[in-house]
Amino acid sequence: MNFVRHTSPYIRKNVSVKRMMLDVIIALVPIVLFATIQNGWNGIYVILTSVLTMLIVEFVAVALIKWPDGMPRKELFSKTGFKRVLEGFTINNITCPIISALIYSLLLPAATPVYVVIVGAVVGILFGKLVFGPYGNNIFNPAAVGFIFVKLCFSSQLDAAIINQTSQIFPGLIQNDVIAGGTPLGQMAGNLGNFANAITTYSLQDLFFGQVPGAMGEVCTLLILVAFVYLAARRAIDLRASLSMILSFVIVVVCVGFVLNSKNGTNVLDFTLYQTMAGGLLFGAVFMITDPVTSPVTKFGRVAYGTFAGLLAVMIRFIGAYPEGVAFAILLANMIASALDYFMQGKKNTYTWPQIVGVVVALVIVCLIVCFSVNGDVSAVTNYVLGGF
Repeated sequence: MNFVRHTSPYIRKNVSVKRMMLDVIIALVPIVLFATIQNGWNGIYVILTSVLTMLIVEFVAVALIKWPDGMPRKELFSKTGFKRVLEGFTINNITCPIISALIYSLLLPAATPVYVVIVGAVVGILFGKLVFGPYGNNIFNPAAVGFIFVKLCFSSQLDAAIINQTSQIFPGLIQNDVIAGGTPLGQMAGNLGNFANAITTYSLQDLFFGQVPGAMGEVCTLLILVAFVYLAARRAIDLRASLSMILSFVIVVVCVGFVLNSKNGTNVLDFTLYQTMAGGLLFGAVFMITDPVTSPVTKFGRVAYGTFAGLLAVMIRFIGAYPEGVAFAILLANMIASALDYFMQGKKNTYTWPQIVGVVVALVIVCLIVCFSVNGDVSAVTNYVLGGF
């Protein structure tokens, strides 16, 4: 296989970047509407603030980078000068920040303070995209960068927003003293044995139809699946990374479910469905891991990329410090995308048995580590695995 230098996104289908971006926006519209209807003004201002902030930062940065030679700064405010500046813009300078802003805002809970939304949006679009140059050169997902920044810097404000959201939309949860757990995954944070109470508080039906507190865009499984079907039918996303991420995550969750079943009789199917629908796995697999700019080029590269993200997400969720880890996993997966492309240089763009075996071995190792950890003996399996090398 010969590699040709070209600016991403690398699209192998008869689909233009413009149409692909428009399809993503269309797929996000029902989720945005659901978020605004369910959360009211608390959801509307988060989304609008995010979109306006990213568009403004994009405009200022691109205008400075592509400023017409010899034109004084003050001419920007004249009709002629403004038109000259706009000549450096393309439709991607509008659709790209809108998509990043919508995804970023949907990762946040309603009622997130305005200053938190603005800070995350600026960091996401500026340091996640613009510092790398024109569209197609960034290596990180801008929405993930912005969200992780505010998650690490403003965790208490986000927790307070969850409490605010729960108290306004789901007041019955406060009466049942569930507010401390917050989101569905928060009910099991640090204690998977609490699954029976969690699924009593938030049923699978609640998770499917979005009747739970949490990030605005992640709660309604139904709308995410509808978006997935639409994007797949329109060939606007590559299914390899998306399905690999979901499948690897589900396989490990099923194994953990059997461990819990042997310990306390947990229903494996209910546990698997709960973990898959709760949190941001599906949203991330549909709208974030599929970003063509930050994804590898090759077929196997995208399978390995999605598998890596799925395994990281399940490890963070079950043995890490956070009950949710999809955004962290996707950002870390972004870091290896170029390495996967480098690994495939000079090789056929297909699947080989060594590649498949490598993915399976990684899956088995993670299953062992997570299952032993859940069972309370992670050191034993870690020593065993490392001892083999």
